[in-house]
Amino acid sequence: MAETDVVVDFPVPTDRVLGVPDLMAGTPDRRPVCRVRLPTGDEAWLVIGHDEVRTVLTDNRFSRAAACREGAPRMRPLPPDRSTILAMDPPQHTRLHRLVIRAFTARRVASLRPYIQRVTDDLLDQVAESPVDIVSALALPLPIAVICELLGVPFEDRARFGRWTDVMLSLSGHSPESIRDARSSLNRYLAGLVAHKHGATTDDLLTDLVNARDIDGALSDEELVVFGATLLIAGYHTTASAITSGVLTLLRNPDRMAELVARPELIRETAQEVLRFSAAPVTGGNLRVVTEDVELGGVLIRAGEAVLPSTVGANRDPGVFTDPDEFRPARTEPNLAFGAGAHYCIGAQLARAELEIALGALFARFGVLRLAVPESSLTTTGSVIRNLTSLPVSF
Repeated sequence: MAETDVVVDFPVPTDRVLGVPDLMAGTPDRRPVCRVRLPTGDEAWLVIGHDEVRTVLTDNRFSRAAACREGAPRMRPLPPDRSTILAMDPPQHTRLHRLVIRAFTARRVASLRPYIQRVTDDLLDQVAESPVDIVSALALPLPIAVICELLGVPFEDRARFGRWTDVMLSLSGHSPESIRDARSSLNRYLAGLVAHKHGATTDDLLTDLVNARDIDGALSDEELVVFGATLLIAGYHTTASAITSGVLTLLRNPDRMAELVARPELIRETAQEVLRFSAAPVTGGNLRVVTEDVELGGVLIRAGEAVLPSTVGANRDPGVFTDPDEFRPARTEPNLAFGAGAHYCIGAQLARAELEIALGALFARFGVLRLAVPESSLTTTGSVIRNLTSLPVSF
């Protein structure tokens, strides 16, 4: 049997919580493309080579739209929502992306930084004693507050979002019916919010998009609702996971933590390395289906087969990063944490700002932290975007 005939069950177990599976680690003998069996029983090609992942993310022959069609291999029990921007290829994707990016500007992100700092400081003010759970005290409440502020969502509704999105992102433990119900509940809520934003003058992203649609007829109600849901899920869970992963990584690298405490100006490069180093996303990429035969990493992939690009694996490629399994904040090589091509994360600047402010404020406030429980007792959520259920630390 050839190496490419070996099928590995995915997600691949790891020896360490939020660790990198052996097949994605930065070893010289790793294969850039391998066959995996998804939780649904469907099979796909897992791509971990840096150049190969970039090809999948930027080459239109690797189609997101085809991966969302009826009968296509899938990661979770319920087929993906084909109306979301994440399920589109150019030119349909290009139109929506252009309209959204016009409102989601660098200026808007910059204007949110004082709010992010204020919320972070308020959350840390509430830490009364040691130990404290980083997940519940900071990593979860900060991103949901920021995404509610960005979209103009009433902050008191945040708990409902957490329940719905937890179910929608689950890899196991929820039936297709419960996932469908959670998706419908979120969409109904956002439809009501979109209706409320008509003609509003509040300074938030959703109001800007609604009013732009009213003038141009550019975005439909359905498009606005689906975009809101997409941004809510991505802006909440991925950032929460990054904050938790960043703290855990620094706990595992105490010399780097001490250096950051002594030199707070290192926060930007530290946060950037956290993004590269983090293995919290199960893959860091969405399934694609190839529209014609393609050779990738020495493997012939047939038209109609599924491909799963792993930015986690790409960011551990020893051909790009020296000693990729070591945490080194001084790196200068660009990583693929936010993807590439048409589906490059539109919220990248906001996520960076939240991660930098959260980690910077945490270590400025409490100094060197210590894990308050045995690492072996830490557990993760069963989600496509993994997070710890808790991370107790002492200061």
